[in-house]
Amino acid sequence: MKSYPISLEIAGPTAMWTRPDTGDCPVSYPAPTYSAVEGIFSSVFWGPSTEIVPFKVEICKPLHFHSYTTNLNGPLKKKGTDGAYQFLATVLTDVCYRLHAFVYPARKKSTLDEKSIAWSRRTTSPGHAHAEIFGRRLKRGQWFVMPCLGWREFTPSYVGKFRDGTTVCEGISTVVPSMLRQTFGDGYGSPKTHFIYDQNVKIERGVLLYPQRGREI
Repeated sequence: MKSYPISLEIAGPTAMWTRPDTGDCPVSYPAPTYSAVEGIFSSVFWGPSTEIVPFKVEICKPLHFHSYTTNLNGPLKKKGTDGAYQFLATVLTDVCYRLHAFVYPARKKSTLDEKSIAWSRRTTSPGHAHAEIFGRRLKRGQWFVMPCLGWREFTPSYVGKFRDGTTVCEGISTVVPSMLRQTFGDGYGSPKTHFIYDQNVKIERGVLLYPQRGREI
């Protein structure tokens, strides 16, 4: 099936791409996870009839890790404790990324509603149509939900098409030994969590390429 690329640039003062292995005091990955990128694209254009497959992230600002403290007083706090729980984390500050993905018609037709199935039947090239709709929504600044940089409180200062002054930080090269890929590995309509990890994910000259599984790009 022919692939149709979509892309965007996102920047902001703070980001958190949580490493699950860092426990109660989480630390951020240097770049967004596969599912985080998928979520950012879906926040612009989401629908059960689409499948978004991220394939590349470009890091466009130097990495600055910073201690972040907040007070947790919500339903996740341990029962029987008084007052707010102080929550410590290591986040990224002053970030900018260029994100790349392909958009396809959804493969699992059984999860689609009748309206989505009817639209797909009337459209001669659903993948191309989805990419065009995404581009129009991004240009207008229309969101399905507000994009965020990992945690929802970390809203971006910019989301849109690539800016002329943005460049890739080619001095950043590292290997992430184990990187969370997806929490719901079965995609839209997953009945339960199914954690999937990628091993030895390389960032070379500021570019991270996600391993591709199940889709030919």
